[in-house]
Amino acid sequence: MSDSNILYDNIGLGYNTTRQADPYITDKLFQFLSPGANKVYLDVGCGTGNYTIALANKGLNFYGVEPSEKMLDIARSRNGKINWLLGQAEQISLNDNLFDGAIATLTIHHWTDINKALKEIHRVLKKDSKILIFTATPEQMKGYWLNHYFPKMLEDSILQMPSFNMISDALAEAGFVITETEKYFIQDDLKDHFLYVGKNRPGLYLDKEIRKGISSFSALANAEEVIRGLSQLESDINLNKFEDIKMEFDNDSGDYLFISAQKC
Repeated sequence: MSDSNILYDNIGLGYNTTRQADPYITDKLFQFLSPGANKVYLDVGCGTGNYTIALANKGLNFYGVEPSEKMLDIARSRNGKINWLLGQAEQISLNDNLFDGAIATLTIHHWTDINKALKEIHRVLKKDSKILIFTATPEQMKGYWLNHYFPKMLEDSILQMPSFNMISDALAEAGFVITETEKYFIQDDLKDHFLYVGKNRPGLYLDKEIRKGISSFSALANAEEVIRGLSQLESDINLNKFEDIKMEFDNDSGDYLFISAQKC
């Protein structure tokens, strides 16, 4: 079992408390897929099925594949009509040319081999079908103000993220062509509390339940740095110093990125 599988087995039970499908992101995934009638789609690294279920609720026929047994058990308990499969992006035990599209949301940094994974996804997709990746690039993450308070945690988080060039090269090698990219900037009503959810609401990071659902805090963070960083963050919020820190990291690179690619 990989380290990421162990991590998500450990946090699986409380995951849905803070990690819910965000309506805006769900709508974006839907729009990028441009779904049609009688089509079948795949969610790679579906976790507890938040976006799988949200898109199925829009009338899409979805399969979800996930390496964590605990996360998958939760997904099954939430929706018994979706086809939930234990597996990895690098090894999907399904037939060739089966799906009309695929999504991979905040998961590619957990893949053990991005080239092998994208080739496998290419295999199970029909010709001209799309894969939609939602991720953050290292370049974007260097612009997070979290770097000020948790420098080592962010350094380790950034190291595990594939760069845009790496993603682009792996897509091309697998047989995909990038058709569209779109920057995503954190919105104040974000329902899915992933890493930079507190960009405009820094007090969220003072909630241990929110930190528990974020893999950077759960697996990559040093306890002493977190305690020290949270103390400084809380002090800066109370003394009205936080906005000055945030402004130092102001940029237009986007916080996350949608990448849409089509199978050749």
